[in-house]
Amino acid sequence: MTATEHKHSTDPAGLQTLEQFAAAGHFNRWLFQTIRPWCKGHLLEVGSGIGNLSSFFLENQFMLTASDLREEYCRILQQKFGGHPQLEGVVHLDLSEPGITSNRPELANRFDTIIALNVVEHIEDDSLAILNCRQMLKPGGHLVVLVPAWQFLYNQFDKELGHFKRYTRRSLKALLAQQQLEVTGSRYFNAVGIIGWWLDGTLLRKRMIPPKQLQVFNKLVPLVRCIDTLSFNAIGLSVIAAGRKPI
Repeated sequence: MTATEHKHSTDPAGLQTLEQFAAAGHFNRWLFQTIRPWCKGHLLEVGSGIGNLSSFFLENQFMLTASDLREEYCRILQQKFGGHPQLEGVVHLDLSEPGITSNRPELANRFDTIIALNVVEHIEDDSLAILNCRQMLKPGGHLVVLVPAWQFLYNQFDKELGHFKRYTRRSLKALLAQQQLEVTGSRYFNAVGIIGWWLDGTLLRKRMIPPKQLQVFNKLVPLVRCIDTLSFNAIGLSVIAAGRKPI
C-alpha cells in the first residue's frame, strides 16, 4: 500500500502485521501445506487480508472466492488477483453479521471448503461466526479454522490486533461441534512461536511483532516444522480444527 493508504487505513496494526507476514514466504507455505489436506473444490477464504495465503490457493489450482471485512483489503485483493483464472471473485463479508445467508442467499450452501485463518478470535460472538460458515458450506463440505492458542499467552499483541480471546484444542472442537460440525481433525501449530510471543508481547510488552525477528523465524521454518513434528503437535502458538457439515 502507498503511504497515503497507510495513513487512512482502518486497521493500522493489522495491516502492518499482514505486510510483515507477506515477506514470510516459508511460514506462509508451511501454513498452506498444513491445511491443504482439508481443502477441496470451490474455496471461500474468509479474512483474506492482503492475500498472503490466497496466492497459494490460486497457484495450486483451487477455485477461490476471496473475502474480507474491510473494503480496503477487498480492493487490494481485486488489484492483485482480479485477472487470475482461478479467482471466482472477491466479496465483502462480515462473519459477525446475523443471518448472513438470509441477507445474501447467493452464499447459502455454496462452498466446498471454507478457510478462516486468524479470523474467529476477532469476533466476540464466535458461535455466530461458525454458524454463518456452516450455512455457507455445501453438505459434506469442510470448515477449517485457525485461531490463537492458550489464554495465558493473551498479551499486548492480542489487544493491538483486536483479539477477544485465545483457544485450546478442546474449546475449538467444542465450538465447531456446537454448530453440528463433525470434527475431522485438530492440532496445535507452531510450538516455537510461543517463545517469541511471550517474550515480546508479555515480558517486554511490545505492541507489534519485531520485523527482524520475524525474518529470522521465517528462515528457521524447516527447523520449526521439525520441532512441531517431534512434539506430536501437542502445543503451539495457534490451534487448527476442521469440521465437516453433515450430508
